Amino acid sequence: MFAGVPAAPISDTEISEAYIYLLGRLMVTRQQQLDFQEGFQWNKVVHRKPGEVDWPNPNLDVAYSEAWVAVDESSCTIVSVPQVKNRYYTVQFLSGWGETLANINERVFPRRPYGDFAVCLKGANVRLPAGVIRIDLPVKYSRMLSRVALGDDQAAAVALQHRFTLSATGSPKLPEIPKTPIFELEKLPGVEAFDAASAALDSEPDRNPGLEPMQELTRRVAEAAKEPAQRERIDRVVRTQAFLKFAKAGAIIGHGVAQDGWARPGAVGEYGIDYLTRTLVNYRGIWANLKQEVFYYRGALDSNGAELSGDHAYTLTFPKEALPSRFASYFWSVIAVDGARFRVLPNSQQKYLLNEQSGLTHSPDGSLTLYFAAEKPANAPAGNWLPTPRGVKYRLTFRYYGPLDGVVNGTYFPPALVKVK
Repeated sequence: MFAGVPAAPISDTEISEAYIYLLGRLMVTRQQQLDFQEGFQWNKVVHRKPGEVDWPNPNLDVAYSEAWVAVDESSCTIVSVPQVKNRYYTVQFLSGWGETLANINERVFPRRPYGDFAVCLKGANVRLPAGVIRIDLPVKYSRMLSRVALGDDQAAAVALQHRFTLSATGSPKLPEIPKTPIFELEKLPGVEAFDAASAALDSEPDRNPGLEPMQELTRRVAEAAKEPAQRERIDRVVRTQAFLKFAKAGAIIGHGVAQDGWARPGAVGEYGIDYLTRTLVNYRGIWANLKQEVFYYRGALDSNGAELSGDHAYTLTFPKEALPSRFASYFWSVIAVDGARFRVLPNSQQKYLLNEQSGLTHSPDGSLTLYFAAEKPANAPAGNWLPTPRGVKYRLTFRYYGPLDGVVNGTYFPPALVKVK
């Protein structure tokens, strides 16, 4: 820009785009602050009890262990992974933007998927013990999430979970946790989001090529927000336009596709320049993994296009030739979450998902019908029923771990939900 030439005015559309872009990072810094307030320490694993995690769309099929990992030019972090047989597991590392950087499992390391792995900063000159497999990351600070499938032996899964450990080889320099708004998911920040733009962007540069203009635009909006008149306008645009655009984009998860009431994202775990989808995924299902590990479908509408409600009963029928297990190498499951905070729905049965350990009953023709209702329908086998409390609009999240066939290539969608009452 030439000296003396005023900057071009920022349009409403640019404000909305900058807000949605920044929100993706703020979702991660929000969770990071909550974690450290809870007592997290760098390079220390927190082993969660099954079902204990409190973030949007949790997976209740697995035992989670979590950590924030710090490495630098002089220190790596050793990840010790036990030998796991006949059970799904993975150790996932994510950037401060919610992008998956690496996984440790038998799919990525088929020759030796267990033992000691050294997570290092790319280019770091660190002497490692013999036999350790080195994994280079492009960032100094990352989020680790390990998953061990509970399967039909939860005690064995938990025992394995506690054998995943971390240890730093040195004393890495630890960052200050960015101070950004800690907000409720149903009450997103307005213009105050831009007050934290520098802290959010400076603490974790966005590595995705092509998003440099979005970083620059976000900083421009943040600077404009310091002027009272502009601040009022920016807040108004965020609340009347950015919120609306974000909500509408959620219907197909950004640039995804919807069919028969189910939406599938176009990207998950790694996003390129698709910051809209990245922000939506961080908002509704933070810490999503790569699509070759797991794929998610979100069900929000029934076969008539109406929103799902606990005031009605629905069936979901899979024909014999297209049972959910056909499309998952490891396991599948479905949960119901509320439409505001995306947490599982409380119910008197304390039953929060359906999967192959639910005691499912197949029909005589080999098909499988799942039921979603406040009370168990008279004709529903108990194992096939997921309670959905009255007075609540909700969403279903259907997961396929180790996705196969049409789930991978985008040609498959679950059947439509049919309202029966």
